[in-house]
Amino acid sequence: MVTSIGKRSDFERVPRDYYPTPIEAVRPLMPHLPLSFNYVEPCAGDGRLAEHIYTLSQNCGSCYIASDIEPQHPSIAKRDALAPEWNNLGRHSKFGPIGLCITNPPWDRKFLHPFILHWIPICPTWLLFDADWMHTKQSEPFMRHCSKIVSVGRVKWIEGSKNTGKDNCCWYKFELIRRTTEFYGRNEL
Repeated sequence: MVTSIGKRSDFERVPRDYYPTPIEAVRPLMPHLPLSFNYVEPCAGDGRLAEHIYTLSQNCGSCYIASDIEPQHPSIAKRDALAPEWNNLGRHSKFGPIGLCITNPPWDRKFLHPFILHWIPICPTWLLFDADWMHTKQSEPFMRHCSKIVSVGRVKWIEGSKNTGKDNCCWYKFELIRRTTEFYGRNEL
């Protein structure tokens, strides 16, 4: 059985959904971040997302911890994104309080849903994953914590490929308490 990258694809899936985040997926997020901010990146892979945020924020976004369960670069710390030691990070850290979690997690629901529940009480959390998720029944218990959705559309996940991915994606901001969910279409602010 071939596990595909998306519901309309017959390409074999990369282990742990490791697809480096392209800069095109990060640009729509930037207007929604504070002018100056610090954050953690717990599914960092090779650190590309943090590099893009650094570049696009003109060095106003500081990544204090970039980690992954299987780091793809020597600068990335080895740490499980669901480890209990993250729980105190939002309030007490050697770097001061961490403002945000920003990451492109594996889109597998067996990981994604526990990840959302784990990070909601720690700090506001921006996650990049498929846009269709918000329209499913499985999203219902999580949507009460979703304060913003920023549409990205389709991006090219595989470097050197001629084609973009077959699924649209969004940035979702999850918070412990939210009033309403704001939706931002492509190139809309």
